[in-house]
Amino acid sequence: MTLADRVLAAPPRLGRVRVLAIDGPSGSGKSTLAAAVVGVLRARGVATTLISTDHFATWDDPVAWWLRLADGVLDPLARGEPGHYRQWDWTTGQPRPGPRIVVPVPDVLVVEGVSAGRASVRPLLSLLCWIAGPGPAARLERAVARDGESSRPQLTAWQRFERGWFAVDRTHSNAHVVIGGH
Repeated sequence: MTLADRVLAAPPRLGRVRVLAIDGPSGSGKSTLAAAVVGVLRARGVATTLISTDHFATWDDPVAWWLRLADGVLDPLARGEPGHYRQWDWTTGQPRPGPRIVVPVPDVLVVEGVSAGRASVRPLLSLLCWIAGPGPAARLERAVARDGESSRPQLTAWQRFERGWFAVDRTHSNAHVVIGGH
């Protein structure tokens, strides 16, 4: 059974919306997997929205931003109303307020990124997928290739942060689907 099949078979827990969280460390392949699942669902005619935690997180605020997503998107969707949020614009290498994104009520909401499957949202998730990816050194090189060599110091610090975050949040051990090792 594919990830798309599994989320469609799971009950909606955010009003009528099924939520798939794809979580794991940076550089593990979350964005690639999320895009593939969204493509499959949309090809089947399933109204699907993708939100990345990168739209919210910054180097200085890796996880405390969650209330912006909950208040602006999750709570309205649970009521059957469109949500919205302001995405960070990273085009200069530093976050600055970007476009306002309107989120219509989908059949499936895919939230991907570090902390997407955090403990506080788990009761609302139809499915939590953990993707481990390769080891830390390979994941760092993937992330640097994606974000640029100048981001290496921040990405190295981010990896230290996320190791602690995942140890406390226990995301991996609460996942319905695990891809790759621990």
